Formats: sequence, C-alpha cells, structure tokens
Amino acid sequence: MARRILITGASIAGNTAAWWLGRHGFDVTVVERAPAFRDGGQNVDVRGVGREALRRMGLERAALDAGTGEEGTAWVDDRGRAVARFGLDGSTGDGPTAEMEILRGDLAGLLYAPARERAQYRFGDHVTRIDAAGEGVRVGFAGGGTERYDAVIVAEGVGSATRERVFPGENAPRWMGLTIAYFTIPRTPDDDRDWRWFNATGGRGLSLRPDRHGTTRAMLMLRQPPGGEQDWDAARQKAYLRARFADAGWQAGRVLAGLEATDDFYFDVLRQVRMKRWSTGRVVLTGDAAWCATPLAGIGTTLAITGATVLAGALARTDDVAAAFADYEGAMRPFVEAGQGVPTIAPKLMNPRTRLGIRLLHGALRIASRPAVRRLSAKLFTGRAAEPDLARYVGSSG
Repeated sequence: MARRILITGASIAGNTAAWWLGRHGFDVTVVERAPAFRDGGQNVDVRGVGREALRRMGLERAALDAGTGEEGTAWVDDRGRAVARFGLDGSTGDGPTAEMEILRGDLAGLLYAPARERAQYRFGDHVTRIDAAGEGVRVGFAGGGTERYDAVIVAEGVGSATRERVFPGENAPRWMGLTIAYFTIPRTPDDDRDWRWFNATGGRGLSLRPDRHGTTRAMLMLRQPPGGEQDWDAARQKAYLRARFADAGWQAGRVLAGLEATDDFYFDVLRQVRMKRWSTGRVVLTGDAAWCATPLAGIGTTLAITGATVLAGALARTDDVAAAFADYEGAMRPFVEAGQGVPTIAPKLMNPRTRLGIRLLHGALRIASRPAVRRLSAKLFTGRAAEPDLARYVGSSG
C-alpha cells in the first residue's frame, strides 16, 4: 500500500484529506505556502453529502455551532427595503442561505485541529519540483531538500502553481463574466442576520453578510468580461473598485470606506477549472485545483470535503495507486460536472445593467421566494446531483 503521502495546500480539501488519510493509517505530510495556518476568509456553506462527510468525521455539530448565524437572503432596494426574501425553511431545503453557513477560516480550523494530530504540517514552504521516481514521486521544496513520497495530492486553489507544473497547459478555464471582491468591514447597529443583496445599474452588485465575530462580510460584484484584473496588485484593484462603485447607491459609501481599512481583501475574476484528467502517475488533483466550480455554483465547499473524503477512501481500498485515482475520479466526475453546470447567463440575470432589468429580476425573485414555489423547486431538483456513496469509502460507521 502507498503509505507516505504529501498533500500540497492546507485548504479545506487538504485538511479533510489529511484527516481521513491519517485515520486510514497513512504517513501524511501537508505543505502550505502560508507562514502559518490561515483562518481568514468569507462565507461558505456545506450541503448534502458534504454534511454527511462532516457527520462521519464527528464535526457536523461543531460546524453548525460555529455558523455565521445567517437567517436568510434578502434582495433590497436603494433604501434597504427587502423586495424578496428567502428565509431558512427546512420544508423547502437549503436556499441561497444554507442551514450550515460558516466562515471559510472557521471551517478550515475545525478540520485542521484534529488533522494535525494525524499529519505533519510544514508551513512557509511549497513544492518547486515533482519527478517520477520508480514506484514513487520525488519532490523538491523551496525551503531546500528533496523527499520521496508514494503519492502526491494537490489541494491548492483555482490558480494552483503545482497543478500547472504537473499538468502544463491542461486547464481550459471557463470564464464566468463576473468579478468579485470579498472583505470584512465594521458591523453597524442596522446590520441584521440576513445576507442583504443590492443591485445597481451597470451590472454592479453589493452585498453584506453577518458573522459571529462582530463584523460584517462585504462583497462587490461586477458583471464584465475578464481583463486580467486578478493579476493586478491590491492597491490597483481597490482603486478600480472605488471608481466603479462611487455612485452605486445604498451602502456603497460605507463599504468603500471599509475597503480602505480591511486586512483580508480578496479579489478574483471568476473562472471554473476544467481538467480532462485529475491524475498522472502518482500525482492527483482535488478541490479547486481539480474542478473549481466558482461561488456561483454554491457547492464548492461540499465538493472539496466530499472529494477529499472519497480520494482518501479510494487510496485505503487498494495498493494500486492508479486504480485508486481512477476509482476516485469515477465517483466524483458526475458530481463535479453537475456542480459546474452553472449557465454563463447566470451572472447576466443576477446582475442586470439597467433599471428595468433590476425591476424584472426583483419581480422574478419575489415569485420564486414564495413557499409553494420553493417547495416545488425542491421536489424537481432533489437528487439530481449524482452524489457519490460515501459508505463505500468510509464504511458504515464513518
């Protein structure tokens, strides 16, 4: 059996894989470029089979208790009045706000705490070279030295450098026509427990979300074709946002003021990772490095947790690494493809350019938010996502 495993990236997927591989008896090392564990980040949610995986890890209750406290999603007008609202309702299933809403860093921390008892973590380092070495992989590190592993799991982000090193030019990204900036701003007394979403003309969007840390999570969205903005430095990105949102209305002034002082600014031009294969030799991709579905899909964290769980279980089921990787891909590919099925028209529909378009969007959302319509939608779409059978990879008892 391949016993010595390297995971690159202490992400949600990386920490989940480390937890399960350690439980299965592997010798696991996790290498992370950041100098220490990263506990920042914005809202994520976990649904369906992802929650089942957390339940089998004994972490579901802790994740619910560490949730943001978000109670629903409301689209608001320029005076902050709700024009459509989707509240939490168990009878209609998860909507825009899931029952398990949690900050990325809080969830990663819940996974990291037990995973580090089963795996060795090496922060402030990263992979610089990967070479096949007989029945193993020889890995060179920026911090110096070369080590041999039986398999390498790449659990990095959408722009994974290790993926490009091992699979050069194989990612054919699907650009989604939407740019989003995420950051944290001070909370004010009128911030409630809803995710409030405001549409401004010109394909602009602004949203505010609650957390349990006494702050508010902000997003600025721009509907536009990609122009390389993700490669600009933060100062240029912030200046660009200030210019684009100066006249947006509602709470744009407050959000732009918070933009200046925030210490967790993240800016991205949304694109899906599209790979025809997730493994080569003894190296395999998982999480966003393999299949980033973008936040538009609402399933990225669920895919990360599920994929890492299935991959670890597949490696534990056989001594044949190639067979394990094939098993993992066969189980996850239909689920990933369903999750990536967000139409490129979605950003256009949700971020209209004109006042008429905004009125039409609000009217459609008002109808869709009615309980009878939500229940019908839940019945129509339940069970279509081809979720893998976790029991096959973790056993009936978890």
